[in-house]
Order: sequence, then structure tokens, then C-alpha cells
Amino acid sequence: MKLQEIYNKLDEISPFDLQERWDNSGLIIGNMDSNIEKIILSIDIDEDLLLKSDKDVLFIVHHPLIFDGLKSLDFAKYPAKLIKIMIEKNQSLIAMHTNFDKTHLNRYVFEEVLDLEIASFEDFLSVSNKVFTRRELISLVKSRFDIDKVRVVNPKEKIRGVALTTGAGASLMDRVSVDCLLTGDIKYHDAIKAKSQDLMMIDIGHYESEQFFGEVLKMELENLPILAIISNSQNPFH
Repeated sequence: MKLQEIYNKLDEISPFDLQERWDNSGLIIGNMDSNIEKIILSIDIDEDLLLKSDKDVLFIVHHPLIFDGLKSLDFAKYPAKLIKIMIEKNQSLIAMHTNFDKTHLNRYVFEEVLDLEIASFEDFLSVSNKVFTRRELISLVKSRFDIDKVRVVNPKEKIRGVALTTGAGASLMDRVSVDCLLTGDIKYHDAIKAKSQDLMMIDIGHYESEQFFGEVLKMELENLPILAIISNSQNPFH
């Protein structure tokens, strides 16, 4: 199957034009005229995954390998080290990042993983008006994302409504009108600001909140005449 055909299908599923201005979704490495033998879905790629994979594979990832322009390619360093392997093995790479967040991932995590009903949705922010106790909400988060501990900012005993942004979404706190925001990568100054605004936040982890990318996209690719498999991306944190 031609890479161009797959790209066009992905653009129908989640238009690349929806990505944020700072994002770099779309074709990262490859030639649109290349013949693709297999698709591998993953949040990210690493050296081990590339070396174990066959030639002529297309990787569809959530996070772009290249965000900004590269001024040099030092093959001993990231990301050039991975780019070199991919070129040698004629492997291709497409990223579906903020466009897929908007069209699929946030809603899936909110509705299917957390089993919450969406009262409102805007770009990256899913909102439910459901009321929780602190214990109920933390227990739900830990069980559904399979995490042992969570960091909590400004904990409340009664929580009137929950919002979710997968990945790193603390910058959206000003748009949250309910009591709690679930997101990853909450920084110290984000926590200070949230506390001053009486907003509860739970750090659910960047990887943990986006680990479902492969399974969500695979459901959309079931009718393609090509094998698409999910690679279990490795969480860099232990």
C-alpha cells in the first residue's frame, strides 16, 4: 500500500489541519510514493523499537520525532540517531498529535477509560459535571490509569465536576470552571497558580493519560488492507 494512500486515510480520520500552530503532525520521515508493508502504532519511537522492526515499516506515532527545525544531524544524538536508522531501513514516520487529541484521544480517555459523561468539550478539554468525593476520584484515577500514587494540588473533600486534558494541559486551567482538572506534567508554578485560583488538580502522568493512542487509532484502521499492530511504548519514568 502506498504511503500516500495511508496518509490520505489518516487525514480523513483526523485532519492534519486541526493541529496547533506549534505542532509538527503529518509526514516526518518518508516518501509518499513508498510501498508500506506494515504499520506500527506507538506513542513514541526509540532505538530498540526501530532496530527490532522490519524494513519498509510505517510508524504512526502520537509525539512528533521532530518539533523544530534541525540545524545539524549528529548521529550519536537524539533525534538524528533515530533518523539515521529509519533512513537505512527505509522506514517511514507520521505523527498524529494535537489533531488526534482534538478529534479522538481526549474524548476516548474521558468516556471509555474514566467512564464519564461529557457535559461539554472544546478542543483539548473534556468536562463532566459529576460530583465526587476526594477518595472516590483519586481511586478512580489510580485504577483506570493503573498508577499507584498521584500528586494532588489543592485537594477538596467534595468535587463538583471534573475536566480532563491528556498529555500536559495545565496551561488550560483558566478555561476550567469545574472543581478539578486531570492532566499530566503539572509544574511547580502551575500548582501555585491553581491553588491561588482554588482549582484542584491531579497529575495523572503524561504517558499514563496517552497510553491508549494505539488502540484508539487501530480501531479506525481496521478496514485498511494492511496489517497495523500496536507497539507497547515504554514509559521513560520508573
